Amino acid sequence: MPTSPAIPNTLDIIVGSTNPVKISAAQHAIEQYFPDVQIRCSGMHAPSLVADQPMTEAETKLGAINRAQFCQANATSLNQHADFYVAMEGGVDQFDNGPATFAYMAIIHNDTLSVGRSANLPLPQKVFNALQAGEELGHVMDRLFNTHNIKQKGGAIGLLTRGLATRESIYTQALVLAMVPFINMEFFND
Repeated sequence: MPTSPAIPNTLDIIVGSTNPVKISAAQHAIEQYFPDVQIRCSGMHAPSLVADQPMTEAETKLGAINRAQFCQANATSLNQHADFYVAMEGGVDQFDNGPATFAYMAIIHNDTLSVGRSANLPLPQKVFNALQAGEELGHVMDRLFNTHNIKQKGGAIGLLTRGLATRESIYTQALVLAMVPFINMEFFND
């Protein structure tokens, strides 16, 4: 697509989530590469096939890939087509410098998969302990900061950075990076 001489008038994106933050992040990331193209971005429920709160990098990455592949398979079975199938999966892990949360991005275009990852957001040990006990990050942050449904708003990152970064801004940045193989196909198809 980007390497062809003609850029389409419309791009269709299917996001593996109905969360408005994730849908908006996909829309904003892709429209940065195609500012003069109409972007039609819709979300759908797509199972991650991993735990509701992924606790490792590997599990988080797999969840994002599973969601993107589900979107593509579902669209194919319904004889629909999208230019990009996009999924995001947030997770946590214990690193050398302590626990952190992050997200993996998976984008499928023309049966090619690109995977990206956000930066780490350090987490307080007591938050990580609650996650190890089976809670989800959004619920723990809501309790800690006395908020409601923060995962569909600024997320833990919005709370911990005092609004300097949000879940959407981090997802958008990671998706912009994950798009690189698709907008530079001539370098990635060697």
